[in-house]
Amino acid sequence: MSNLVIEKLLAKTKRTDLPAFASGDTVRVHVKIKEGEKERVQAFEGVVIKQANGPQASFTVRKISFGQGVERIFPLNSKVIDRVELLRSSKVRRAKLYYLRGLKGKAARLKDVEREHVVSKHEPQVQNPTTK
Repeated sequence: MSNLVIEKLLAKTKRTDLPAFASGDTVRVHVKIKEGEKERVQAFEGVVIKQANGPQASFTVRKISFGQGVERIFPLNSKVIDRVELLRSSKVRRAKLYYLRGLKGKAARLKDVEREHVVSKHEPQVQNPTTK
């Protein structure tokens, strides 16, 4: 009985506007930040190193900032996330890319693979004009 109630609540908060991405993909997450009364959007760009599934799904993004590794965990269904852009897809053979923590520079590169890039619905679609 209570399981049914929980599933209904989770279905209400589930987001459908985020693109499908996997571990190894480079994403740009636009996060809403509230400072006092003002609200702004800040981008966090990096490689997805982990995805957790389930009712409280989340994903971890890692980037290098001023020579220091920074990881941030984002709840997938959070209202704090404004939009997610899929920038690049890479070929990886693991679900969790924790080994990237020990690598730096060219050793931390991933091989790119062509995949269809879909952006979230909040981002305005820019159509490429045909050049003649």
